[in-house]
Amino acid sequence: MKIDNAAIQQLFLDARTANGFLDKPVPESLLKEVYEIAKMGATSMNAQPTRYVFLTNEAAKQRLMPALSPGNVAKTQSAPVCVIVATDNQFYEHMPVLFPNNPGAKALFEGNAALAQGTATRNGTLGGAYFMIAARALGLDCGPMSGVDLAKVNAEFFPDGRYSANFLINLGYGDESKLFPRNPRLSFEQACTVY
Repeated sequence: MKIDNAAIQQLFLDARTANGFLDKPVPESLLKEVYEIAKMGATSMNAQPTRYVFLTNEAAKQRLMPALSPGNVAKTQSAPVCVIVATDNQFYEHMPVLFPNNPGAKALFEGNAALAQGTATRNGTLGGAYFMIAARALGLDCGPMSGVDLAKVNAEFFPDGRYSANFLINLGYGDESKLFPRNPRLSFEQACTVY
């Protein structure tokens, strides 16, 4: 069943990267609702390596500020929530529960660091994308950012090395006056090949 055009507009065609936010809180219950939708997105062997750290107050966001590039400071300060999208480097510990039809899944990743890292990185990024689509579906605006020193984020928030920061998402209700003009996109012919 195809979703209606209004949903497509909201999720993709009208959705924009938020560069500033209204002074309107995002309750924890809404963050939970976004997660409950996002977690249903497909990942390899149902690995679900994405972890989300929600910075919802000034003290938490101040810990992040030294890691941000200068252009991302003001927008992060204005966001009700800044999400650190991280990857659990030992995601495979959960494989007996998440992928029970393959009892050897945990050992497969434990014994192959390159496979584990590739799976974690790829699927952790997918989880962040699913999270943004779920947030948009529930009426939130997202400002994904990679202008951040991830090593500093890891040192501050994940010093034990279990998680690794991937990227950030500012989350809330966007201030339309802060939007940049929409940049062009590649055409089908430029980006796609059909055999």
